[in-house]
Amino acid sequence: MENLKLKNYYDLIIVGSGPAGLGAAFKMAENSDSSILLIEKKKISSGGLRNDCKQNYTYPVGFPLEHWKKENADVLLEEVATHLKPKMETRLNIDKYIKRAEKLGVDILAIDQAHVGTDKSSKLINGLIKQLKTLGVDVALETEVKELVSDKKEMILESGEIIAFDNIILGPGRADYDWMQEQMNKLGVEYSYNIVDIGIRVEMKEENYSIVKDYYDPKILFPNKVRTFCTNSGCANIVREKYKGYYSVNGHSLSKEKKANNLVNFAMLKTIRLTEPVVSGQQFGKILGEMVMQLSGGSVIMQRVGDFRLGQRSKKETFNNDLYDFKPTLSNAVAADLSLSMPAKILRDIWSALKKLDSIVPGVLHPSTILYYPEIKTYSNKPQFVNDNFMVKDGYYIIGDGAGTSRGITAAWASGIRAVNGILSK
Repeated sequence: MENLKLKNYYDLIIVGSGPAGLGAAFKMAENSDSSILLIEKKKISSGGLRNDCKQNYTYPVGFPLEHWKKENADVLLEEVATHLKPKMETRLNIDKYIKRAEKLGVDILAIDQAHVGTDKSSKLINGLIKQLKTLGVDVALETEVKELVSDKKEMILESGEIIAFDNIILGPGRADYDWMQEQMNKLGVEYSYNIVDIGIRVEMKEENYSIVKDYYDPKILFPNKVRTFCTNSGCANIVREKYKGYYSVNGHSLSKEKKANNLVNFAMLKTIRLTEPVVSGQQFGKILGEMVMQLSGGSVIMQRVGDFRLGQRSKKETFNNDLYDFKPTLSNAVAADLSLSMPAKILRDIWSALKKLDSIVPGVLHPSTILYYPEIKTYSNKPQFVNDNFMVKDGYYIIGDGAGTSRGITAAWASGIRAVNGILSK
């Protein structure tokens, strides 16, 4: 914890310094003289803002349609841009890809995008935190909230310190879904948590996914609720992220100043909406992740497309210097058989989408292409809001990807603005 003497009361407390929390903090600090505390349990904000920091500035990408209309999103996106100061990527010559996609019943969305890169994201975040401190916001890093008090507006820190508030905004992100559920149960807030994205991360040579030369992060929507997500090129690599009980893969890319490795990676995700008797998206994702851990000896798995098409598992010797002429960037992934660990319905729909993508951008299914599994995204806590500003109870607001109000950096920031608009209007 930083050497910061916390007050015993704040007009507004914001839990989580991701884009949702930052958006709320800036909006409140710039439009009121309220006392504000921003709490973050880590040394630096994590999630998408820290990892790669890819930003989309076109509705509806990142904006769940149940909560957002275009006119609302467009206004707030302009406000988001004033703080993040995006340098937009070029988007050229994509008409040929769009025409091919239309013939297959596939949509390619034209999105305004900006990219910072994992190597530069920390500088961006630290700069934003510094600005907030200049505006008078108390920022408590490496400070964890243990719980909210159910019968009065107070929270208890892990240190045992109790802090009172008038309003509180919770934006802890997807990773802390279980903590968020505990607080909603304590407050008597109803919620659902039946949605999860399950998929793979695809890695290949850039020459086999030529669209990225014209469109940095192609947003492509396939039948059966399958989509591309988070494309990385230039100096791109795949990482393994630890969740509660399992690992998930994810993709990164560094800024354009770094030497390119001429590889591309992107996710292919299928959205699953569960119904009774299994209604927990988090639990479903965890079960699948744990099964991969068992089959791989405690890691994630990878398989070459050439082996997958032949119906045989990949082995260590598959990753050689002959036909398979690039090394996997995630070296601790285990060569295995995707079909043994991924539910057939999900695998069938993702493979169908990959075949369509190979017709749109020929080369995707080159035998050397690597399929990593699992990539799991939980967006499952969907509170029952009592107004349009994401209030769940008088003085309590829940925002960001972990609450289903957004799916990405810019929309999360916008949800923070919207929550504070509700507070300011009171």
